[in-house]
Parts: sequence; structure tokens; C-alpha cells
Amino acid sequence: MEADPSPLFHKKKKHTQFFQHLKTLVLLLITAPLMAPQYAPSLRALLPPLACLLEMLLILLFTFCIQYEETEVKNHSFTYIYAELQDVNVMVFLGFGFLCAFLTRYSFSSMGFNLLVASLAVQWALLMNGLLFSTSNGKISISMRSLSEAQMFAVSGLISMGAVLGKTNPIHLLLLALIEVTGFIVNTWILWSFLMVQTVDSIMLLHIFGASFGATTSWVLQREGLQPRHSKEKLHHKTGLFSMMGVLFLWMFWPSFNSALIDHTLHAKKLNAIGNTYLSLAGSAVSAFVFSALTSPKGKINMVHTQSSILAGGVAMGVAVSARCMPWVAITIGILAGLISTLGFRYLKPYLQVNFGCHDTCGVLNVHGLPGTLGWLAYLLLQVSQSADPTASLRFAVYHVCILLITLGLSMGLGAITGFLLKWPIWRPPQDRKCFDDQAFWEFPHLAVHK
Repeated sequence: MEADPSPLFHKKKKHTQFFQHLKTLVLLLITAPLMAPQYAPSLRALLPPLACLLEMLLILLFTFCIQYEETEVKNHSFTYIYAELQDVNVMVFLGFGFLCAFLTRYSFSSMGFNLLVASLAVQWALLMNGLLFSTSNGKISISMRSLSEAQMFAVSGLISMGAVLGKTNPIHLLLLALIEVTGFIVNTWILWSFLMVQTVDSIMLLHIFGASFGATTSWVLQREGLQPRHSKEKLHHKTGLFSMMGVLFLWMFWPSFNSALIDHTLHAKKLNAIGNTYLSLAGSAVSAFVFSALTSPKGKINMVHTQSSILAGGVAMGVAVSARCMPWVAITIGILAGLISTLGFRYLKPYLQVNFGCHDTCGVLNVHGLPGTLGWLAYLLLQVSQSADPTASLRFAVYHVCILLITLGLSMGLGAITGFLLKWPIWRPPQDRKCFDDQAFWEFPHLAVHK
């Protein structure tokens, strides 16, 4: 029979176990900050205080600085604009909300954050726009037109939001929208003050400004952990139907969007804007289906192309809304817009992701950036072709190029600054594995594990 181990052996074994536990504890303390936690960081200590602080600030400013415009109320002119205001409202909250709901595991966040960001951005845009354009006797006057303009300024923020959707949290999106809307209103003021650009033309540059701002921000926010295409960045047939419904809302109400800022007394100009937008949208819809099938290796139609590229005609015609053109020209612009948008989704978007790290979630460069630039070019060609004076045409061309360069320079510069600001860890960005996932931000009682 074997003898029992000596007490000295037991003592040595205890010491060895103690040092092993101590070593394990030290390793955990060192590596814990480097290990991804099981759950996404809570935003309870940041999002509610930030949102409440912003709303309290807006309430104070609205209390002492804002009043309703009496002239518009007396002559009842607001009744002509209200219907168009509601059309734009549908686009902002229903159209863009459903449009971004195509991601399989991020549809809650796409629609919910769109509502949150748009609600705050409209209030902020109303204040900033009035501060620069509608101040009299120390008060900012609110009219139906200023409400329409505020909605359009908010749309520019929603466009930028589409480029970083899924890789950010609500705090990032709120900050991005506030900075972008402020920058775009300043851009509108610069163009109006120094280049005498009409308000309609400067505001319709929102597509170019929002797309370049969002793409630059997304490029700066790119981090090593995120692959060119995330594993959860997928399209599902159910979420795809929701997204298609948003496209239909946008497609139907886009003529109101492009003509909302044109005075109701200018009947010919308003009819020209509505008719050309409708025809351009029809052309881009046909073009998106045709070129999606032509560029597919198997000759099949891509749902992403039809969901996004059919809107390219409205974008292009919006930037060129002040140009007088024949109906066939509007259809041609729509066909070309659908073509470059489809080619952008097929070739440009993956190229930018792989080679430059510019991850554009919703493809805002292809839906708004490229068609918006096409609309800018179409406006230039139409104006030059209608002028009989070569000197005047050259001056207008230089003038028009300056407008584009100022818009691109300011949007890309502010986008880069915003990207560096949002990279601060204090905003608690989602971990790489929690990107494009609703469960990082929303309660799902049916998925809870009960122990």
C-alpha cells in the first residue's frame, strides 16, 4: 500500500495553485480591455442626456427667438404650400425610412433612427435657416416656406446618414446630422451672399452636398476590424419589400419635392418642374431595369439597382430644376441618370470599398452624388445652349463651376472633420461584430434567454 504524501508536498501544491490563479487574474486584467464584451456598450448614459439637452436648448431658443410670420397668415398663401409640405413630409419620414430598411438585421434601426434624426434635424434646420435668412427685429419668422426649406435641409442630413448606416450608433447619427445640416445651410448662405445663387438652386444642391459629406465621413470612420462587406450586411426578401415600398413613396412624391420651393404664382415654371421631374423619373425607372439586366453576368435584374437607381432621374432633375427644357430632354436626363447610377452600384461601390476603404452602406454616391452631378452638368449645358452670347456663356460656365467647387470643398472638408470627431471613443461605437445588428440598440423580448 502506497504511503500518504508528506505535508510539505501539500504545502507546495497549494502555493503552486495560488500562483497559477494569480497569473490567470493578472492576464485577465491585462487583456480584458482588449477583448470585445459580450454585449454592445449601453448608451443610457449618453443618448438620453444628449437628446434632452438638445431639446431643452431648442425650446429656449424657440421661446425667445422665433415667431410666426403674420403676412403669410393674413393673405392665406400658406394654403397653397401645405399640400406640398405634406408630400415632402411623407418622403422624409416614410420614404427614406422604408428605403433604408433593406438590411436583414438592421431594419428596426434604419426606420427608427431615421425618425429620430429627421425630427431633430428639422427643428435645428428651422432655427439655423431662420437665423441666416429670416431675421427681423431680433426675431426669426416661421412660414410655410421656411418649414419646407427646413425639411429639405433635413433630407441632406438623411442622405449623409445613409453612407454610415449600420456602422454607427444613434449618437453618431445625431451629431452627424446637426453638423451636416449646419454646414449645408452655411453653404446655401455663401452661395446666396457672394454668388447671388437663387435659394431654389442652392438648396437643390443637397444631393451633391449630402452624398460627398457622407462618403467622406464614412471613409474617415473606416477601421481595420470592418471588412469591405460585413457578414450581416445582407438583403432579405421581406426587408427588400419594405425598402421597395419606400422607393414607391419617394418616386410618387418626388415631383412635389422638386417643385415645393417654386412660388405658386409662377405657374409655368412650376408645371415645368413637375412635368420634367415626372418624365425624368419614368426614364430612370426603365433605364435601371434595362441596364441592371445588361450588366448582370446571368442577365438577371438586381433588386438593389431597381430600389435605388429608379430615383436617380428625380435627383438629376432636382439639381437642374430651374432649367427650361423640352420633355424629351427630361426623359434623356432620366435615362442617363439611371445608367450611371446602375453602373455605380455594379462597379464603383465595390471598387471604392476594396481599394479606398470607403464603405457606402446605402450607396448614396450612386443614388445622389453621381446623378446630382449629372443634373448640374445638364443645367450648365442647357443654359449655355440657350444663350446666343459666347462671352455670357463662358461667364456662366465659370460661375457654375465655382458653385460646384464651393459645395464639394465645404462638404468634403466638413465630412472629414465630422469623421474624426465621431472616431472619439467617448461616443461608444458598436463593436465590429455588433454592426448592422438591431439587437445592439433595441429590445427583443421574443429573443430573450430566460434562465
